Amino acid sequence: MTDLAPDQGGEAARRRPRRWHILVFLAPTVIIYTAVMILPLIETLRQSFFNVVDGEHVFVGFANFATLFGDPRWAADFWNALGNNFIFFLIHMAVQNPIGIALAALLSLPGLRFAAFYRTAFFLPTLLSFVIVGFIWKLILSPIWGVAPWLMDLVGMKALFGPWLGKSGSALIAVSLVSVWQFIGIPMMLIYAALLNIPEEVIEAAEIDGVTGWGQFFKIKLPLILPAIGIISILTFVGNFNAFDLVYTMQGALAGPDKTTDILGTFLYRTFFGFQLQLGDQSMGATIATIMFLIILTGVCIYLFGIQRRIRRYQF
Repeated sequence: MTDLAPDQGGEAARRRPRRWHILVFLAPTVIIYTAVMILPLIETLRQSFFNVVDGEHVFVGFANFATLFGDPRWAADFWNALGNNFIFFLIHMAVQNPIGIALAALLSLPGLRFAAFYRTAFFLPTLLSFVIVGFIWKLILSPIWGVAPWLMDLVGMKALFGPWLGKSGSALIAVSLVSVWQFIGIPMMLIYAALLNIPEEVIEAAEIDGVTGWGQFFKIKLPLILPAIGIISILTFVGNFNAFDLVYTMQGALAGPDKTTDILGTFLYRTFFGFQLQLGDQSMGATIATIMFLIILTGVCIYLFGIQRRIRRYQF
């Protein structure tokens, strides 16, 4: 019996059908993703080490990076865009995600009337185009023909209104809050799904112990959804450091006023394609894109290897 068992196992393994259909189904996705994402990324990284000299592409090593960080003109614009990008990200982390978590907690309350309508209403802006959202809010906030002054006058707060998109101190905050309004439905729905995934036995045990209301949320539910909050945080980081469309729609390629809303996406656009009197520079544009890639890669790695491992996981 002991001699036959290995032979039978090997024969069963030989008779096991090969699942070629898996490769057939994966092939279109792999090909499209490689053509649209992987190859352009590799070409961008390669181009950052080259420059055009006398009409020919010449390998210059890290000279483009030295120019980006060492040349006063390039360095000033880069650090300004990077700083604005971090502010853009922090506003989303401090406003969008907490409000999204609070909305998800409210929508998960049992017996809430019109919960489906509220979910749809909060998530609907996420489906809208950046261009539509940017132009609508630009019209709303306009001090000339916008409805914001009139709406604030209805509640006696017209004195607080100002041309927020035209002031250096408030333009970036205004654009960030518009982005928060558009994408608040994403953390809300992800957290809502995580809350629904909590077993009823845990909630019932908490209620038996007298833990109800917001105390139940903070003591029981919040620790259980920490992995989902971590996913939302890293998605927010990646999305914000890839942002471009909304700022371009509301403030233009120059990201006014005086580049106070300039982020890495708009800085990359002006550099690579050129704008007005600025000529496009593909090598420097690829260099900025490479820096953006490295920043996002660093943030993702910190999350995966430093934060995610420390998030307490509950298994049932």
